[in-house]
Amino acid sequence: MKKLVPVLIAVLGLGVGIGGGMALKPVPEAMADVCVAPVGDVAEDDAAACAAPDAFAPEVAEAGSGKAAEVSYVPIEKPFVVPIFAGNKTVAMVVMSVSIAAEGPKAATEFEAVEPRLRDSFLKVMFRHANSGGFDGSYTTGRKIEDLKSALLGAAREVVPGAPVDAVLITEIARQES
Repeated sequence: MKKLVPVLIAVLGLGVGIGGGMALKPVPEAMADVCVAPVGDVAEDDAAACAAPDAFAPEVAEAGSGKAAEVSYVPIEKPFVVPIFAGNKTVAMVVMSVSIAAEGPKAATEFEAVEPRLRDSFLKVMFRHANSGGFDGSYTTGRKIEDLKSALLGAAREVVPGAPVDAVLITEIARQES
């Protein structure tokens, strides 16, 4: 019996290893380019997006011209650190890096010129989001992250009203418990 237990553990470990390898096997190349259509009522735009490989390429048409404008991605240099409070205690810290997608080649210089005001506005939005429970629970999925991104987009458009801001991209986000 003493010799049977180690053999059973080894066989069990081998079975778990094989099962894990099969479950985590990479997608075959034949399936790598398959587009999965959404379930339910599908709009024509959604079906066309599945058919076109570059459907999500960030191109924005310039007003009055037939050419596509170049989208510039402007990273905000330093990450944002947002404390999460429960009562009077700091229970966690959220560290977030953000980039701005804006139209035109001059977008980078426009945003770099007002970066302190932009950081201040973004921090206000992030603090408000944290104080309303936006970073509690599953904070990276669903409505919580979309609310944060739309509030950041509104803040960016408010700070630089003349710049055509397309999106605020959250490039990194992490929550560390205290």
